[in-house]
Amino acid sequence: MAEAVYETRSWAVSSEFARASNEATLPLYARKRTVTSLPAHHVGITVRDLESMVEFYRDILGLSVIDRFEVSGEAFSTAVDVADATGRFAHLDGGDVRVELVEYDPVGDDRPKPVLNQPGATHLGFSVDDVDAVVDDFPPDVETLSEPRTTASGTRIVFVRDPEGNPIELLEA
Repeated sequence: MAEAVYETRSWAVSSEFARASNEATLPLYARKRTVTSLPAHHVGITVRDLESMVEFYRDILGLSVIDRFEVSGEAFSTAVDVADATGRFAHLDGGDVRVELVEYDPVGDDRPKPVLNQPGATHLGFSVDDVDAVVDDFPPDVETLSEPRTTASGTRIVFVRDPEGNPIELLEA
């Protein structure tokens, strides 16, 4: 089997071009419901301690809290598939997308720290003007996976973890 070769591109194929060139190969349902724009509303992170996580994302990363609320009841429990669930939420302004932190009652089982090459692993990515300056301003207890690095494409990046171990990528825009 030949190894796939991927190129880094600063452009993408338009949905019209993709539809015109591939329509014959698409299943009928895909031809009828091709999504051309699906804006993200939020990225959700389930947390153990909502207050400490809000402090980190607000005070360390600089996101502003835009909403706080609590949800419970049968409809919510059914939707999230957690019996008798109550969720305490904080929405933070992450630029083009909200970061939603939610603390559940009852609390689920702990999971190991995510390893980024595990299928299903996730991370948040934020653009910053100067990765090195941001990292230099972090308090000493912020865990970094490495010092800031420059990738082969020239992008300056660093990965850090929030207080509950969730990976966050900071990259120079």
